[in-house]
Amino acid sequence: MVWGYHAAEPNSYLVITGAGVRGLKLTKKAMVFPFQKVTKISVTPFHFTTDLQAMTSEKLQVCLPAVFTIGPKDEEESLRKYAGLMTDSAADTVVAGREHIQAIIMGIVEGETRSIVSNITMKELFEKRTLYRKMVVDHVQSELTQFGLHIYNASIKELRDLPGSHYFEFQSKKAHEGAQNQAKVDVAHARMEGEIGEALNVGRTKQEIAKINANTAVQETERKIEKAIADSKFKSQEIDIERKLNIERIQAERAAELRDSDLQKGVQESKALMELERMRATTVTKAKVAKESAAQEADAQLYKARQAAEASAYQQSKTADLELYTAEKQAEGHFQRKKRETDAKYLQESKAADASLYRKQQDALGDFEIKKAEAEALYIRHEREAAGIIQLAGAYKELGNVLGGPAGVRDWMMLQNNIPVQLAQANAEAVRGLQPKINVWNTGSQDGGADSFAPIRNIMQSLPPLFSTIQDQTGMMPPAWLAQMPANATGGHGRNDSAHEFPLAVEKHKGINGA
Repeated sequence: MVWGYHAAEPNSYLVITGAGVRGLKLTKKAMVFPFQKVTKISVTPFHFTTDLQAMTSEKLQVCLPAVFTIGPKDEEESLRKYAGLMTDSAADTVVAGREHIQAIIMGIVEGETRSIVSNITMKELFEKRTLYRKMVVDHVQSELTQFGLHIYNASIKELRDLPGSHYFEFQSKKAHEGAQNQAKVDVAHARMEGEIGEALNVGRTKQEIAKINANTAVQETERKIEKAIADSKFKSQEIDIERKLNIERIQAERAAELRDSDLQKGVQESKALMELERMRATTVTKAKVAKESAAQEADAQLYKARQAAEASAYQQSKTADLELYTAEKQAEGHFQRKKRETDAKYLQESKAADASLYRKQQDALGDFEIKKAEAEALYIRHEREAAGIIQLAGAYKELGNVLGGPAGVRDWMMLQNNIPVQLAQANAEAVRGLQPKINVWNTGSQDGGADSFAPIRNIMQSLPPLFSTIQDQTGMMPPAWLAQMPANATGGHGRNDSAHEFPLAVEKHKGINGA
């Protein structure tokens, strides 16, 4: 670029070297003076695709396609390395000369990838794709750092088999079969957990219902006991109140009687005083005796009434206590009976629920083990069948190479299985089942000399076996004017007799299969 004022694009930097600049200078805009040179470098990442063929530690070829997005790292130190090492002197910018950068990066990527793949197996490469990508990125990045480059993205495409190799295809089939078997195992396990959970919930439901029923019975019994206690207290208080009322009633009656007695006493005393003066000498003693007798009688009646009231109150108190005690004992016995019945029922239902739960758990566990064993056996059988097919295919391939191709292998297998003999036997059985009748005869001169009557003689010699054959094959006989055939002209004997009937002898007549 010429000297003057220069400004870089948003994705570029200016690299200035020359007079007044020590090393190189990175900037976005600057005034370029004479004896100075300015170059633009772009920091835009660029991507390229690689389709590398590498060999694993097992000496197996594999195709490793990948896409990398690489560009200069936007840091001053990295940009200085990139500008100092990767700038093409023949171009004004690095963008125009990126072909050599891509060649350098391609060499680093291929070398590091081959180095990594040579230390891992095909199985690790297939199963640990993320680890493989990380190892590739780390190793390639360690080499690109010295050039100021950074890997922005690395995408490992789907691994492919090289022509003639079927490793990934078989691994995919194996993974598919394994996933199906695992899905079956998971379904069986989920079904087992569902049945176990259902049994647990049913058992817990029954247990909770039993607990609620037991608590209800206990509370009902407690309420009955409380009601009985309250009724007994009410009855006792009622009896006590009635007793007190009776006592007060009796006391009131006795007080009234005492008052009446006092009044009567006063009356008697008044009368006695009124008549005392008149009858002092004669009636004083009688009056005093009557007075004392009446007082004693009143005291006796009062004492008797008090004793009767106390006895009645005591009897009523004892009766109430007895009824309370009886009600308490009955309530306690009913409570104990209900409690025992509830405990027994709860224990029975709990044992039944536990037994049912244990039985279902054992059944589910047994089904799970059976399904697991069947799945493992099926997986091992498929795996061994696949291995056997692979080995058998390899053996047939080697046998084809030895015998000259598939046609040779086919002929060899037919000979090994005795197929030609079996085919011949099958054809013979088919022909035997049809029961064909074959007639063979020879005509002509036997001495080989010239004979002018040979054509006529041959025709006449061929007529008897011809008529006999037509009769054997179709059941049709020639007309009587042409030839007289014997009545039993069937089989080989019929033909011989027919030959004797004709004046011309058959020189040779041979039957096959009974003909």
